[in-house]
Amino acid sequence: MNTILKQLWDTREISIAILAILTIAAHVILRFALDAGPEAARIPLTICLVLGGTPLVLELLMKALRKEFGSDLLAGISIVTSVLLDEYLAGSIVVLMLSGGEALEEYAVQNASSVLKALAKRMPSVAHIKADGKLTDVPLDDVQVGDHVTIFPHETSPVDGVVIDGHGVMDESYLTGEPYMMSKAPGSSVFSGAINGESAITIEATKPAQDSRYAKIMQVMLDTEQRKPHMRRLGDQLGAYYTPIAVALAIVAWFISGDPTRFLAVLVVATPCPLLIGIPVAIIGSISLSAKRGIVIKDPAALETIETCKTIIFDKTGTLTYGSPTVTEIHPASEFDADELLRKAGSLERYSKHPLANAIVDRATKEGVSCSEPSEVSEKPGQGLSGRIEGSDVLITGRNAIVKIDPESGTQLPEVAAGLECVVAIDGKYAGTIQFRDEPRKDGKLFIQHLGKKHGYEKVMLVSGDRSSEAKYLAERVGISEVRAEQTPEQKVEIVRAESERARTCFVGDGINDAPALSLATVGIAFGQASDITTEAAGVVIMDSSLERVDEFFHIARHMRRIALQSAVGGMILSIVGMILAAMGYLPPVAGAISQEVIDVFAVANALRAAFPPRVLSDIRT
Repeated sequence: MNTILKQLWDTREISIAILAILTIAAHVILRFALDAGPEAARIPLTICLVLGGTPLVLELLMKALRKEFGSDLLAGISIVTSVLLDEYLAGSIVVLMLSGGEALEEYAVQNASSVLKALAKRMPSVAHIKADGKLTDVPLDDVQVGDHVTIFPHETSPVDGVVIDGHGVMDESYLTGEPYMMSKAPGSSVFSGAINGESAITIEATKPAQDSRYAKIMQVMLDTEQRKPHMRRLGDQLGAYYTPIAVALAIVAWFISGDPTRFLAVLVVATPCPLLIGIPVAIIGSISLSAKRGIVIKDPAALETIETCKTIIFDKTGTLTYGSPTVTEIHPASEFDADELLRKAGSLERYSKHPLANAIVDRATKEGVSCSEPSEVSEKPGQGLSGRIEGSDVLITGRNAIVKIDPESGTQLPEVAAGLECVVAIDGKYAGTIQFRDEPRKDGKLFIQHLGKKHGYEKVMLVSGDRSSEAKYLAERVGISEVRAEQTPEQKVEIVRAESERARTCFVGDGINDAPALSLATVGIAFGQASDITTEAAGVVIMDSSLERVDEFFHIARHMRRIALQSAVGGMILSIVGMILAAMGYLPPVAGAISQEVIDVFAVANALRAAFPPRVLSDIRT
């Protein structure tokens, strides 16, 4: 119902704008082309003021009763005054300004948001439900948890689920930003929005469509478009000061000249309601530009405030590193050899999304170790990755967990080393340890070095849950001097809170354990792998996990702020000049209305430039 009402409201604004154009044109034709009398030529203008002006004035009156005094209140006063002074043409032009400006905003919003709306087109409208050996197509919203859904080759997964039949690969890059296909087997997780490969698979739905991964991303887009940006409120606040000044100037002009049309002329020129639309149009244009660059702006306020941040805090894994470690050492237990350990671990890890999985699979491929097809694959949070391979139960977990499973393993575990590790158990016995190293991003050092010089950051910190030796190793590689290692999510929050009391903060993380910190920081930027968290906590999501994209966000925000201020301040200055001319009698009401319309269109047109890339999108290497 709300959507229908909004559509009717938007249609109303466009209808009034069209009515104003037609009636003004009819007035001009009757008055000058057909040489009709003044009374006959006034009829179209009367229709415009009654059918178009009345609802606009009533709307502004309701806002005034709610004590919402914006600059658009001037338009309402101008319409009423024009009727009282028989300046019907001037009043009709003000009606066109009000309705036409809002219609222009709606068009700009729809045009700027086209990239975001393209997301919706990727989702199927039906799902293939498999029951009793038969397939039935049902509407997407009718899919229930536990339903068996068949996904045909090259189709998009309609819901989140777990594979129960079939093997294949799926492209999840649109959701995770990872540039590779993910193998799927019984027990593997499937996310809505992922595109199936060559083989049909059947999944068991684990969430209804409205709660799926893709639905959450779509909700982010919807929230982004519906949320009223802070800078728009700033424009309203400016209007609250601007309105009494304009009214006072109009009263003074009337008092000095003794001519009430001077009062109307000043108010008509002062009417900047479409002018202040330039700020949200610039924001929405920047959201569109960001989306094209793989940057999802969840909170439009991030575009305004990022320029004011002076402290930037980084998580480590997946943020300043690639989140794709490489195998450095393999330590098999006495009863196993390295090839067997690598074969069984690699066979299982093909069906995992853990950052260490690809490292093991890549090492097995590099050494020519042939992997087997697992069954009963399971990867539950906190329980490791398990499956059955070649008749053996294989578990990949951590050092603490293996001691509980096989108490004798403590004597065979290798010394703790800098870096990452996983422990493999076969049939309940410790089989070996695989160690890894996660290298920093190649542009990490340049990115850190340019933050102070190019973006005004005064403090750069690394806050990580990893062990101290690994965090310090990375910090030295990228050039960060202040390091806080072995921090829990709660401790990260306290660090962000303390830093935010000193200055505005930007937190950059992968979103896995950083949700509280992302939410608490002035601006939270999350990389796209952890979309469950980023849809809830981060203000900005970098879909392809690139530091260069973070820098692009900084430049897009700067570009937006500059254009928004140009549109608002520049347009208001021109309006003030016009008001002075009108007060002096050089701009009668009709001419003043036309000049203000030109100013407003210029301001909105200038704001649309925010949808186009700035001259410099990234300066990491300059």
